[in-house]
Amino acid sequence: MPRRQRCRRICKEPIFREFFTAGTEAVDTVILTVDEYEVIRLVDFEKKTHEQCAQSMNVSRTTVTEIYEKARYKLSEHIINGKHLLITGGNYRIYDGVL
Repeated sequence: MPRRQRCRRICKEPIFREFFTAGTEAVDTVILTVDEYEVIRLVDFEKKTHEQCAQSMNVSRTTVTEIYEKARYKLSEHIINGKHLLITGGNYRIYDGVL
């Protein structure tokens, strides 16, 4: 039986949650979870290492790598295939500075 997924810490929820490709009718939707969004934000935007990201989110480095790979694939689906991108869901809690 697999272990229960640990709740991931995020700094804040995304401001923008939906993205559409201009000039097309998106048939499919790609759902990027909030924890996947947070990994992209920390690694690509804030230029943190996977280890630093793992510490921030209270998960292991290997978990960050797995989340990162899934998120990058979903973003490529949105860009290449013009799918609607929706950021929602996931197992997370907002980090308020108290551990």
